[in-house]
Amino acid sequence: MEKLRLLLERLKAGEVTVDDVLKNLKNLPYEDLGFARIDNHRSLRRGVPEVIYCEGKTSAQVVEITKHMLKNGSNVMGTRVDISTFNKVKEIAQDAVYYEAARIFAVQREEVEKNQGTIAVVTAGTSDIPVAEEAAVTAELFGNPVERLYDVGVAGIHRLLMNMKVLQQARVIIVVAGMEGALASVVGGLVDKPVIAVPTSVGYGANFNGLAALLAMLNSCAGGISVVNIDNGFGAAYVAHQINRL
Repeated sequence: MEKLRLLLERLKAGEVTVDDVLKNLKNLPYEDLGFARIDNHRSLRRGVPEVIYCEGKTSAQVVEITKHMLKNGSNVMGTRVDISTFNKVKEIAQDAVYYEAARIFAVQREEVEKNQGTIAVVTAGTSDIPVAEEAAVTAELFGNPVERLYDVGVAGIHRLLMNMKVLQQARVIIVVAGMEGALASVVGGLVDKPVIAVPTSVGYGANFNGLAALLAMLNSCAGGISVVNIDNGFGAAYVAHQINRL
């Protein structure tokens, strides 16, 4: 939408021709790069531009997608990105920012609409922070105020109870926990807000790389809890953002 507005302004000012506008408009639904098809209408349909999942892509592919998204007037965000790939992105976008703990990069050139409600991101332990940071940074880049409350798991439940103000003031709560995943049920039983549970792959052998926490969260007796996939901080933040912007 922003690109269309700019094109029409330039056409009105005589800076481009009608043919130039038509050539640009053909890429608006999606742009085919051969190895990827960039969904340029994503922000019109969903309110958020397409996000690049970098894991499994080469640095060259990530750079090329980023280059075309920027050319089309979109903010760019990439998840699960390593520092070497980010350094390649930095070569074509000096204003790119890397969030190391979250493994996210972002190039934000257009102002993002700000939401009023706060999203609280809560972890059971310090080992859950990488997934929590993926959620927190994603939510912030989408325009949400975020409050972090880390290492307040059930092994020392007083740490959570002494910080209830954070939970009570939030509009949406993301709970990130590995091991047995009990924290989501505890939080769900204490608040009247939507709780999005994120199981992590943190834990010893019988944790089965997060499967134990996932099943515990799915079987929670506390109402109002939704569950995303193992280690999916991005998915949790996306849902929280959609709730917060209603």
